[in-house]
Amino acid sequence: MRVLGIDPGLTRCGMGVVEGSVGRPLTLVDVNVIRTSSTLPVAERLVSIEKGVDAWIEEHRPDAVAVERVFARSDVSTVMGTAQASGIAMVCAARRGLPIALHTPSEVKAAVSGSGRATKQQVGAMVTRILRLDAAPKPADAADALALAITHIWRGGAQARLEQALARSRGGLCP
Repeated sequence: MRVLGIDPGLTRCGMGVVEGSVGRPLTLVDVNVIRTSSTLPVAERLVSIEKGVDAWIEEHRPDAVAVERVFARSDVSTVMGTAQASGIAMVCAARRGLPIALHTPSEVKAAVSGSGRATKQQVGAMVTRILRLDAAPKPADAADALALAITHIWRGGAQARLEQALARSRGGLCP
């Protein structure tokens, strides 16, 4: 499975593609950050993010897209920008019929580090270890995007197995 993880942001939108499956080593395909200038109007910044996400989907052909679920912060302008970038990412994926999953920051931290309260440095260190990299991806938005993709592969695989087991039990088939 190939997953595009997106850590949405209006100034920095982390993008990371990971390939693999549950129980097997995961592989980094690509990682980067789409940057927009805070001096540009929001609409222009969103168009830049849309073009960047579209280009990544076109180039990397993911099987699914995992986006960080927007959560409430004290700074409303930050939440708005994050929500807008998140919506653009979801539209780009939906336009191509790709499955979209939303994962909260604490779910991602727990999946990759074992603690829902892990720091950005701890998440970066675990992404580095899981993907067998020489150094943590920079900036943190890039590492967060990879963590989202990793989380989706691990959680998505488990969810798929549960659904298969339920389908078998409803059909009277026992493994």
